[in-house]
Amino acid sequence: MATFLYKLGRLAFRRRHFVALIWVALLTLAGVGAASAPAAGNTSFSVPGTEAQKAFDLLEQRFPGMSADGATARVVFKAPGGEKMTDNANKAAVEKTVEELRSGSEVVSVADPYTGHAVSGNGSIAYASVKYEVSGMELKDSSRDALKDAAQHARDAGLTVEVGGDALNATPETGSSEIIGIGIAAVVLVITFGSLLAAGFPLLTAIIGVGIGVSTITALASALDLGSTTSTLASMIGLAVGIDYALFIVSRYRAELAEGREREEAAGRAVGTAGSAVVFAGLTVVIALVGLSVVNIPMLTKMGIAAAGTVAIAVLIALTLIPALLGYAGRRIKPMGEKSKLLGGGRTPRKPGRPNMGTRWASFVVRRPIAVLLLGVIGLGAAAIPAASLELGLPDDGSQPTSTTQRRAYDLLSEGFGPGFNGPLMVVVDAKDSAHPKKAFTKVGDEIKGLKDVVTVTPAVPNKAGDTATITVVPKSKPSSTTTEDLVHAIRDKGADISRKTDSQILVTGSTAMNIDVSQKLNDALLPYLALVVGLAFLLLIVVFRSVLVPLKAALGFLLSVLAALGAVVAVFQWGWLSGLMNVEQTGPVMSMMPIFMVGVVFGLAMDYEVFLVTRMREAYVHGEKPSQAVVTGFRHGARVVTAAAVIMIAVFSGFIGSSEAMVKMIGFGLATAVFFDAFIVRMAVVPAVLALLGRRAWWLPKWLDRALPNVDVEGEGLRTLSAADGKDADPDGERALVRV
Repeated sequence: MATFLYKLGRLAFRRRHFVALIWVALLTLAGVGAASAPAAGNTSFSVPGTEAQKAFDLLEQRFPGMSADGATARVVFKAPGGEKMTDNANKAAVEKTVEELRSGSEVVSVADPYTGHAVSGNGSIAYASVKYEVSGMELKDSSRDALKDAAQHARDAGLTVEVGGDALNATPETGSSEIIGIGIAAVVLVITFGSLLAAGFPLLTAIIGVGIGVSTITALASALDLGSTTSTLASMIGLAVGIDYALFIVSRYRAELAEGREREEAAGRAVGTAGSAVVFAGLTVVIALVGLSVVNIPMLTKMGIAAAGTVAIAVLIALTLIPALLGYAGRRIKPMGEKSKLLGGGRTPRKPGRPNMGTRWASFVVRRPIAVLLLGVIGLGAAAIPAASLELGLPDDGSQPTSTTQRRAYDLLSEGFGPGFNGPLMVVVDAKDSAHPKKAFTKVGDEIKGLKDVVTVTPAVPNKAGDTATITVVPKSKPSSTTTEDLVHAIRDKGADISRKTDSQILVTGSTAMNIDVSQKLNDALLPYLALVVGLAFLLLIVVFRSVLVPLKAALGFLLSVLAALGAVVAVFQWGWLSGLMNVEQTGPVMSMMPIFMVGVVFGLAMDYEVFLVTRMREAYVHGEKPSQAVVTGFRHGARVVTAAAVIMIAVFSGFIGSSEAMVKMIGFGLATAVFFDAFIVRMAVVPAVLALLGRRAWWLPKWLDRALPNVDVEGEGLRTLSAADGKDADPDGERALVRV
């Protein structure tokens, strides 16, 4: 591996015009494809295998044109103080709004509040239900604008009007967060390299990689049903790893220059050593993202595969375009330890030969490994304690900030009709095989009325064939509460008994039931996903490090950091700790996608840091250093780079904490916290402490397994006696050797 990548790096350095032309051509081709591709809406959402999805599919068959999974909106009206919604002027304004809503191109139906008994008991609040033919994720912007305009016209008439439901749930804009992240990354890179030019390379190549990846996704969006969320995830992950991988190789290139090598030779060795780490780090990220397919949610699978493709592009760019750009830069890229003149280069160091911070820290850990290990593990364990109280759910309008119209509509409906009115359940009764369908419909309604936490059960509404009916159930509790979840399970349990007695099938669906089913599906998939990702990465790291204990330590450390991060998320977003500082207006269950999303993203980034840092230690060890000294050597060369990469990622993710979207805020906080725990506590403290305690045993591998494993030579042992094919450059000892793969 190392020798092949060494030759690739030198080839890219020499043929830099050709390499640059290829990547410019690919970027242009992807851009043209994206510009000429047909416009695609957001991807459709389905969750195969869940009861709620089965009910939606059944309704599509038995109630054609009903659009069971179509978007919904509730336009909520409140009369001015002292007035009622039944007053003539207010009633006229509402009826005019209803007519305006019915004219929408994607609208299926609009329920008049006065004919549909949708006026509160005290007459102060009313609502109109709007049903669309497509889901909220596929709704056109023009339909959303028409909905907002209709609400504004009613406000102009003197009413308080708010709009709830999923019709206004547009994808959050993240452009400003990305710009902030890139800006912070630029500052960190300049500080790390002491050179504006060297700092610009990782940013430039990361942007090129993301441009190719996102443009390709846009070009294929219509054909593959890819939504805007797919490109958002791909750009976030691609930007993260693209900067990291380029950072690793440029840093190693400058280190090779500092050892006195010629620039082409330094580029080859940088790609052969740091590039090997990049390849295997990239593989772990790809495994983690492609592994999302085990959840069996098509949208999540597509997002994972698309993001994995962007990561693969980032790896290829780091291995080829970075050495090509280094060739263009020439002597303007300074060796490690030297700064450009613009940033104070040329000055004599205050204390020549003084060990850097990484060396001093690693030496301290090696001297006191037990204390550092206990402190790190106990600290992370304490942070993980709240995770034992983790409650999962999907956000609804009640979790929105009070400044949004969705949240205000939610509060008005709770005020006028009760909290459960925001999350009605739809019970579908399939009586096709029943001898008495009408009796089955009545029986189901009567049984549900006797359950706890039920406020209203509407009469059954059968289809034209009379073999299927829908029943609306309004709970007492809010949609995201555990009481409502218990009610859904109670209806399903009761439905099993009724099915046997009436020869019918009872299914519970609706947005609330779908959220519950999705949360359960994600929760059930977490352990298989974790086993798959960690298991495959464990096998991969055995090949990389030729050790059993080092990969085991890496996996256990990752689990500890993820649990600690989940604990922090629970403490802030579920318990309310520091909620004012984080501007969390409403506490509640943690987003059900959060654990599995955190595992996938953080595992990939954590293994980046693990591979780059520990391969430096492994390299020093196989070159003859003692285990404890190898730990110090690894930190001397790698700690600064890993620290910079982690700070960049934390800054990028932290930029999302300021979002008004509760889900985006939670993701940003969780990922930033997880990266902090993993990079600075696990990789910088726990890892060197464990390796110091294990000594030579850390690199133990059974002989039979050593013979069976392929020798990928990530640490670059094959480069030790390697010279250039033209014989101009020599190794550090001045010996010449033939280039071999």
